[in-house]
Amino acid sequence: MKTKPTIIALMLAVLPAVALAQSSGTTSTLRIDQRQETQQKLIESGAQSGQLTPKEAARLQKGQAKVQKMEDKAMKDGTLTDKERRRIQRAQDKEDRKIFREKSNKHRVQ
Repeated sequence: MKTKPTIIALMLAVLPAVALAQSSGTTSTLRIDQRQETQQKLIESGAQSGQLTPKEAARLQKGQAKVQKMEDKAMKDGTLTDKERRRIQRAQDKEDRKIFREKSNKHRVQ
């Protein structure tokens, strides 16, 4: 009779850990998606304000599409490994630097 309450208590103790482990992959993709959205907004605002020429904006959009393709490929199996996440974040870092550099240069739309 004592084993049943023990088993139930053990299951209740393990359940949150399982849920946390499953949601950690989702959190990583959420952060990646949020950053993609932020970078997209930076490109759009730069294009609207004239800080980016149409050619620069198109080049930056192409870079964003490349990062999105990397994420889609990594998520094909339903999980995002730490290695895949780091690779995507490095690509986002690279694109972020490009966006900053292009918005800060002297090329302007008149």
